Amino acid sequence: MRSVHSLARRPTSCFEDARRPRDSAADVPPAPVVVTDRLDLLDPYEVAQLGGLELTTRGVVEGFLAGLHRSPFRGFSVEFTEHRPYQPGDELRYLDWRVLARADRLTVKQFEAETNLRAMIVLDTSRSMAWRGAERRLTKLAYAQRLVAALGFVLLRQRDATGLLAFDDTIRAVVPARVRRQQWWSLLATLAALTPGRGTAAEPALRRVTDLLTRRGLVVFVSDLLFDRALALRALQYLRHRGHQVMVFHVMDPAEVDLEGPAEARFEDPETGTGVVVRPREFRQAYGETVRQVVEAWRTACRRNGIAYAHVTTDVPFGHVLRRAVQRRARLG
Repeated sequence: MRSVHSLARRPTSCFEDARRPRDSAADVPPAPVVVTDRLDLLDPYEVAQLGGLELTTRGVVEGFLAGLHRSPFRGFSVEFTEHRPYQPGDELRYLDWRVLARADRLTVKQFEAETNLRAMIVLDTSRSMAWRGAERRLTKLAYAQRLVAALGFVLLRQRDATGLLAFDDTIRAVVPARVRRQQWWSLLATLAALTPGRGTAAEPALRRVTDLLTRRGLVVFVSDLLFDRALALRALQYLRHRGHQVMVFHVMDPAEVDLEGPAEARFEDPETGTGVVVRPREFRQAYGETVRQVVEAWRTACRRNGIAYAHVTTDVPFGHVLRRAVQRRARLG
């Protein structure tokens, strides 16, 4: 049964212009942004106030990578292809010391996977994703957009072909998985243009992924999971049967985890308009137990099918979520 929410607020867009620069040399993921604090460890709402999608994503990813002691996606067979200039945040072990001694300049050995990973990120943009439980908090969709941008940035830095599929009650946008130089800007422009839809049709969206990933790859599913679990699980199982690695990010607002509110409040489903008036204090314990059961049911079902699952609330810094994604990605092999 669909959970109920208070009336959804349409998120205010603070995306900067995501159009691709005219200079073709800038078509790769941009150089790192210099910040005094690691954005990946700051409150997501505060990070969003610092700038648009491109700027903050770069700051989050560079802070995250700077905090790692090793490459986040190890285990792929790689071959040396060329040199490129050193950028802050690059691992020192890839510096070419011979070039430094001979030419007095810092260069990094560029590697390319012998078998490139192909990844599709599937993002839920239904009306329920537009909800937030407090003014100084990102909506679930705004949080998910930034998380998807960061995940895409990390994958593309690894030279993994990365694409995007956004859906509500139908498929709203598709960016095929590629590793071309313009891909970063294509992902940003698509994410920036997304607005909340109405209903949710997760199963057909997930099945569409099989047409987009013609060989084994990685599917990252980002959603609040407010739909029929059995139908969605069948689609996720089908992806696993086709040999794809699957990760699920279950995004919730903290106010959805613990029922709070005045003595009496009206809660409304943002997708159907169905409402109910309740006294939060009387239902708080039962509601909390129901939420825990739902989360555990998703976690158990995913584990049984070899699917990585992460429950994420929108007040968790992006760096923590990226680290969990890296750990789960490593377990998938």
